[in-house]
Amino acid sequence: DSLFKCSTLQLNKERKKEMSRAKTYETRTEEILAPIVHEAGVEVYDVEYVKEGADWYLRVYIDKPDGVNINDCEVVNRALSAKMDELDFIDDAYILEVSSPGLGRTLKKDRHLEKSIGQDVEIKLYKPVDKVKEFEGTLLSFDAEKITIDMDGEEKSFLRSDIAVIKLAIDF
Repeated sequence: DSLFKCSTLQLNKERKKEMSRAKTYETRTEEILAPIVHEAGVEVYDVEYVKEGADWYLRVYIDKPDGVNINDCEVVNRALSAKMDELDFIDDAYILEVSSPGLGRTLKKDRHLEKSIGQDVEIKLYKPVDKVKEFEGTLLSFDAEKITIDMDGEEKSFLRSDIAVIKLAIDF
């Protein structure tokens, strides 16, 4: 039993270290991207450094008011790839991907939420509320603690700590 606890603690330490390292890589990449995206006429939506299976991915999501196209992605990818090769601060081998955040984009940061006030969103919770884990409504407001949506005329607030994911709803 104590061996299990010890190995679980070690795994948690390694996971935290990996998450901290990923956050450092994401932040540094965002700093490097600033002049590149300015020159390309786009903005950084998000950067994530994640492991999927055996591979590491450095994903850069770019956006602009009228949407990005393949040329925007290519320009940013080439410039960033050259700069990342030059600076070489990521120890692992990784795959660089540059793309649009898509129509049903995840709203991870306050700046994403701010731009999405008045738009329809989907919220998925970690645990069900009244046996329901998924909610859809119009984003009304947010603060450090909660997010409030309008669900057919009824305001409903969710603690941010209870939200697994919030993203723009796609209307077809």
